[in-house]
Amino acid sequence: MTGGHGGFDALISATRLRLRIHAPFFAALALFAEIRFTEAVAIAATDGRTLYFNPDAFQALTPAERDGLFLHELLHAALMHPIRRGTRELERFNIAADIVVNGMIVADGNTQVPAGAVHRPDLEHLSAEEIYELLHQRGETITLPLSDLLAGGPAETSGQGDVDALAGRGAQAAGSGDELMGLHARQALEAHWKQAIQQAHVMARSQSRGDLPIGISRHLLAVAEPELDWRNQLWRYLVHTPNNYCGFDRRFFYKGLYLDWLEGESVEVFCCIDTSGSVGTEELGLFMGELLGILSAYPMLRCQLWYADADCYGPYSLDVDSEIPMPEGGGGTNFCPFFRAVVDTWSRHQEAVCIYLTDGYGSFPETEPELPVLWVVIPGGLDSSEFPFGEVVRLRGHPP
Repeated sequence: MTGGHGGFDALISATRLRLRIHAPFFAALALFAEIRFTEAVAIAATDGRTLYFNPDAFQALTPAERDGLFLHELLHAALMHPIRRGTRELERFNIAADIVVNGMIVADGNTQVPAGAVHRPDLEHLSAEEIYELLHQRGETITLPLSDLLAGGPAETSGQGDVDALAGRGAQAAGSGDELMGLHARQALEAHWKQAIQQAHVMARSQSRGDLPIGISRHLLAVAEPELDWRNQLWRYLVHTPNNYCGFDRRFFYKGLYLDWLEGESVEVFCCIDTSGSVGTEELGLFMGELLGILSAYPMLRCQLWYADADCYGPYSLDVDSEIPMPEGGGGTNFCPFFRAVVDTWSRHQEAVCIYLTDGYGSFPETEPELPVLWVVIPGGLDSSEFPFGEVVRLRGHPP
């Protein structure tokens, strides 16, 4: 639905028609977006529900630029960037989100990114959260050409006071999306775009033009099928049947932990932390925190820890009370020594799973290991499709 400035609706209609010709998926996705023209934004913005465009600025663009700007805001909304920001710093997250959507527009190849847009082919395959973390870690300074992620829900723009409020949110956006958008509104918005992405894919496929470039589908599928926290993913490997609850496990009462006792033998975890030269101090600290998280979340585990670069160091037997040994390494990266060490350590009388915390850059074994493998990859790590075996989950980083 387009609100106000009826004379400019024809420009949006022309954009929709052009998208139907060369990008039926995006044309179908656009059917789920509300569009409004308002002088309250300098050029364009979105709060995740509505796409806002300045009528004069929009009219001054070429048709290709209009299509690119429209798609830019549509993708911000569909990927739910305004509410995914959480408490992260607005400008840096806006830059990270721009890198994602501009990469998708370039991959489409039929529209033009907005003038001065940030284009980073080296980062655009990552999620906005991963890019945010990398920009922070590297201390990179990138100029934001357009602040277009509004922090809260949409304001009605029928009166000047409301227009000023919308403009203020676009310029400052001081509050977080979670603070300004209630839980029910957020859930409704997530359900809306998840359904929109799925239906747009079906509609595009019905025209026999439904295949999306991998760089586009990767980001959209992350919204349609969001990834679970990797420690929850680990749960599937840790017990035979996760529904055989038989009371509390008395072994942990003295710790004040009232954990469900799980019938069946627990799984042994072989964990390896990448200590190669490509893993910095901050990333290593992130790995150590995740290891402590495993032990705290699952204190019944038998965990064997290795450190590895081109060689392998360990194993160290750990439980929830263990002191984590000092890391060893600093050389090149070879994943093979760890998997060879696991073969020598595993008794084969107990089920086991391998967890490798890494950036993913290194030499893989030519033969897939016998045990299931869970790769836990830091922001900026190897693309998930490049891992030759195992399940890949990615650490997204956390809001500051």
